[in-house]
Amino acid sequence: MPKTFHEIPRVRPVTPLLDRAATPEQLRLLDETDLESLADELRQELLYCVGQTGGHFGAGLGVIELTIALHYVFKTPEDRLVWDVGHQAYPHKILTGRRERMTTLRQKDGLAAFPRRSESHYDTFGVGHSSTSISAALGMAVAARLKGERRKSIAVIGDGALTAGMAFEALNHAPEVGADMLVVLNDNDMSISHNVGGLSNYLARILSSRTYSSMREGGKKILSRLPGAWEIARRTEEYAKGMLVPGTLFEELGWNYIGPIDGHDLPTLIATLRNMRDLSGPQFLHVITKKGKGFAPAEADPIGYHAITKLEPAGAPPKAPSAPKYSNIFGQWLCDMAAADPRLTGITPAMKEGSDLVAFSERYPDRYFDVAIAEQHAVTLAAGMACEGLKPVVAIYSTFLQRAYDQLVHDVAVQDLDVLFAIDRAGLVGEDGPTHAGTFDIAYLRCIPGMLLMTPSDENEMRRMLTTGYLYNGPAAVRYPRGSGPNAALEPGLQPLEIGKGVIRREGRKVALLVFGVLLGEARQVAEALDATLVDMRFVKPLDEALVRELAERHALLVTIEEGCVMGGAGAAVGELLAAHQLPRPLLNLGLPDIYVEHAKPAQMLAACGLDAAGIEAAVRQRLAQLDAD
Repeated sequence: MPKTFHEIPRVRPVTPLLDRAATPEQLRLLDETDLESLADELRQELLYCVGQTGGHFGAGLGVIELTIALHYVFKTPEDRLVWDVGHQAYPHKILTGRRERMTTLRQKDGLAAFPRRSESHYDTFGVGHSSTSISAALGMAVAARLKGERRKSIAVIGDGALTAGMAFEALNHAPEVGADMLVVLNDNDMSISHNVGGLSNYLARILSSRTYSSMREGGKKILSRLPGAWEIARRTEEYAKGMLVPGTLFEELGWNYIGPIDGHDLPTLIATLRNMRDLSGPQFLHVITKKGKGFAPAEADPIGYHAITKLEPAGAPPKAPSAPKYSNIFGQWLCDMAAADPRLTGITPAMKEGSDLVAFSERYPDRYFDVAIAEQHAVTLAAGMACEGLKPVVAIYSTFLQRAYDQLVHDVAVQDLDVLFAIDRAGLVGEDGPTHAGTFDIAYLRCIPGMLLMTPSDENEMRRMLTTGYLYNGPAAVRYPRGSGPNAALEPGLQPLEIGKGVIRREGRKVALLVFGVLLGEARQVAEALDATLVDMRFVKPLDEALVRELAERHALLVTIEEGCVMGGAGAAVGELLAAHQLPRPLLNLGLPDIYVEHAKPAQMLAACGLDAAGIEAAVRQRLAQLDAD
């Protein structure tokens, strides 16, 4: 069984076996008796690498043995291995030729946080959001059959990701087309761990064996000649398995279910996978793993050790305490508003800690709803609550709200229901890269009739906007970024803002900077340097039309600034207003360019997009020079 480590190594561990397994081809040359020692080395290497960069590692530690077994048994990359989400794929990256680059993980120009097709041909499908693996692997299996290629498609999905409707849609479809594929359920919830043991592992080997499969098929041919006999035999087999293993649901959907087995027992994993590799049709293997396996602190606290920050050098001075995060401001506001209004409910799609609903869940457990990884359900659940007079608040990341766009439009907005969306991680999010960036929410929200859309510039503005949206009759959204703000003082109470009114923060001349959101601080530096007017627009929808028209009348250039896509964004709304009122005023729209911005530190990403103070000032000076030249 795996060794247990108690601290993250600060120097690279000695790994003689791992040194000989830089690729799956080399891994498959190792003797099977060496694989358990290899797993210990791989676990130490993962701890070391994540200690250098920071990042998610609990899920990766839990699939060390599974990763080795999959690459050892299957002929990757010819056999297609699809990882769900990606946090569990760090060991896969180490074993697929990227070990020496692992210390660049999530850094500028370094390895991506998730599998990416452009990074390695072993990464068969790019991921970031969860619950996509079964659909993708099914598509690959169908393609293999249509192209006449004999290869396997394997999807590895976690128990959390399996809660999403998309996963069940794929599970339902695969048997209909007779897909030759394998789904591996990596179950680290521990809720059924008592089922795992010698008997369960033994049954898995028997049920996945060729002998059992051939006997089953032979019996099917014989019994099919007797009216009703095969159906009776099939039901008898199903009920017998159901008494011993929890796979009845998957059997009913048409999958050959095997398990649960111990996901840290390499001999059993390899034997079972070899058996299942040779079976045709949709196969389902259920493995039980422990998140953080082999690292004692993570085993004891899998949530707290879901990810870690980069290890500081020994003897480094302690970091100064940081200002509260925007998510902390939301969490406190939610509790305060819940105390004031018993109609409030809080909904999250599996982001209790990330969106800071922990305190709310403890104080108001009957009004707290974690729907798991099911964003569509979260939004329509809120719509149903709003129909009955409740006041639901949906705490959701910008990039995850994209998955529930139809429900946002069809179920909430068309019916003009009172649902407040607290949209976290709006704008650039740093090391997780383009799959997690909140790039498009302004563009896809402002086009919805009746939507109230607000962009706070600091923590106090955010708190007041949350109250404004909560009291609004209809759908409302407040978008705010990851991390901390300028640490603005919070006004007491729950005071709303006047809807649709921006604020001039500095009077200047010639140039007006119209800022939507948290880039106000960067823009303030530019306003001082250029003696420009600085405006905190606050509202994307409804836009403060009177203010924009007044600014256009007395300035030679209007500049819009937002941490969202330029195409269709808040700046586009200003341009539409100027055109509608036939105000031919020069307009410069600054925001995220029409590309996917690669992972880096947030400050590096802003600089690359020209959205730091230097970039904004350079863009404004260039446009002024063009105007002077004309």
